[in-house]
Amino acid sequence: MDETTPVGTTPADGTWAGAVPADSGDGDDPYLWLEEVSGEPALSWVRERNDETLSVLARGERFEQVRGEAREVLDSDERIPYVHRRGDHLYNFWQDAEHPRGLWRRTTLESYRADEPDWEVLLDVDALGAEESENWVWRGAAVLRPEYRRCLVPLSRGGADATVLREFDLETLSFVEDGFSLPEAKSFVGWIDENRVYVGTDFGPGSLTSSGYPRIVKEWRRGTPLSEAVTVFEGKPDDVSVSAFHDHTEGFERDFVRRAIDFYSSEKYLRVSADVTGAEGLVKIDVPHDVDVSVHREWMLIRTRTPWTVGVTTYPAGALLAAPFEAYMAGERDLTVLFEPDPHTSLSYFAWTRHHLILGTLADVKSRLEVLTPGAGGWQRAPLPGVPEIGNTEIVGTDPDHSDEYFLNSSGFTEPSTLRYGQIGGSIEVLKQAPSFFDASGLSVRQLFATSADGTKIPYFVVSPAGADDSGPTLLTGYGGFEIALTPSYSGVIGRGWLARGGTYVVANIRGGGEYGPEWHRSALRENRVRAYEDFAAVASDLTSRGITSPSRLGIQGGSNGGLLMGVMLTRYPELFGAIVCQVPLLDMKRYHVMLAGASWMAEFGDPDEESDWEFLRKYSPYHQVAADRPYPPVLFATSTRDDRVHPGHARKMVARMRELGYDVAYYENIEGGHGAAADNEQLAFKNALALEFLWRNLTR
Repeated sequence: MDETTPVGTTPADGTWAGAVPADSGDGDDPYLWLEEVSGEPALSWVRERNDETLSVLARGERFEQVRGEAREVLDSDERIPYVHRRGDHLYNFWQDAEHPRGLWRRTTLESYRADEPDWEVLLDVDALGAEESENWVWRGAAVLRPEYRRCLVPLSRGGADATVLREFDLETLSFVEDGFSLPEAKSFVGWIDENRVYVGTDFGPGSLTSSGYPRIVKEWRRGTPLSEAVTVFEGKPDDVSVSAFHDHTEGFERDFVRRAIDFYSSEKYLRVSADVTGAEGLVKIDVPHDVDVSVHREWMLIRTRTPWTVGVTTYPAGALLAAPFEAYMAGERDLTVLFEPDPHTSLSYFAWTRHHLILGTLADVKSRLEVLTPGAGGWQRAPLPGVPEIGNTEIVGTDPDHSDEYFLNSSGFTEPSTLRYGQIGGSIEVLKQAPSFFDASGLSVRQLFATSADGTKIPYFVVSPAGADDSGPTLLTGYGGFEIALTPSYSGVIGRGWLARGGTYVVANIRGGGEYGPEWHRSALRENRVRAYEDFAAVASDLTSRGITSPSRLGIQGGSNGGLLMGVMLTRYPELFGAIVCQVPLLDMKRYHVMLAGASWMAEFGDPDEESDWEFLRKYSPYHQVAADRPYPPVLFATSTRDDRVHPGHARKMVARMRELGYDVAYYENIEGGHGAAADNEQLAFKNALALEFLWRNLTR
């Protein structure tokens, strides 16, 4: 095959009408053996599929160019090295061509202002991996406050969620001999003080939830074996997880325990001395299970997910409320409304500085920032000055312990990122600017609205060459789940690999996401999930009806929950698309809850073991809806062997079933990468080039 040969084609005479799914979901699954992640038969099958796909896609001038361009973007020394303050230093994790697994490093604010800061390297992950013959992937660090002398470092093999944990000394720049350490597991560990931590991990049989996360949290003292750690709290086997943390804020030191009942419901406790003898106890924070609670100094913030009635007042879903923490725990219910949503505006996030609260909101998916200040006369509010009018702007760092500083990042589809630094009440300065990786001078950005099946208006953004018609290919993406909002952002990879080559790029803000707050999300939960799929199909149809593209030139791409979205588009709306890229997807909605972390998502999708839930799940489960003789467009499935969040068996089994029915589908499974399907920039560039090459081949023939 040459460079223009399409892959993943469907039977030429396939039709929609009268097609019967290959399996109703009630019979035996013939491809369960592909769920054996590292089983040799399964891996042999994976290698064969990889060879087939790579022999077609991973060659040719365009593939090599796109991969090289993506690698240049990802490795560029001109990228902004984003930082997090810990004490007097700004910390950064950096990957480039010379350090593919990365450097953990730090500098000072004064040095960071320079074009080339003076970085102190703390840990070289590549060197560590070479020394220990391990494929380590960085997973962050928990630095002990307020001294910032020690930290807890989780390291992942190949990018999995499960990590190995070690204690690191930030003065000697070495791992602590006989320090806190844990073997590979999906653990959490948090500092209490230099000699104690909270730990949740695999303590043995029965210590994990059905989702594979810690069910028990313990207090572990330095120098003692893990087996002697003292249990603080035990959740139930069907909970998602339990955790605990210590608030180190001087003068407001407190300890909290959280029991995550499901993805959106939890119980919160304050850990206290129950009596003068010093016995420990837990006091439940009296709030509904579905609210988010956080505490900063004397204040407690409550973010509602559904309407909440307190006394004679009902607070709407998506509101942010404030109360003095001690007074609330004593029984007072004097709540101040800090934010209340409207049909166009939702709360995206909030961030504390030492004396102020910054609210980030979305107004029709466009960012707004406001500063709130508590005082004797109540809460005062004002816009955050110096925020750019265009693109998306968000707070990416504050110093809530010591100052009112903030780091502000802004970007757009055609505007590279700019990082600004300011102090509330003071001036704001530009710290760093990312380079332009593609020529955006001929591109236009529009926000349009499609009408979904039930009449709801669905916003979407279109980035296209000025005056473009449907002769060029269009790439549409979306997510629509877990209250995650897709906002305008700059992508050098999409810019160079797609837009600069004449493509049009579209982002759909469908229900299930967080673009309009919790109600936008809840409207597509469980039995209403189909609304998200109808929304995405409506955007696709709207693109065609407006003349922006045509079905044969419209490609779609999505991962994780967005991969499920792609699977549903494939099996329910194949006539709308010319090609589909489906990455790290959920596809088998009959067994998703027994595969890795799947049980933690039942609040989002439903419980397939409940007959009433399976009744609506089966109607869209791609693995059960794929059928013979349908007009499926070319499709590329991509996943990772080391993804221990969304099981690679979803993609494997879908491909096997489609091949059984005679479809020529493309498949690629990266051995490393975890849920991101790439462990370093080389793998990430390859993954992106493979997807874009697949789309170019099938949308321009």
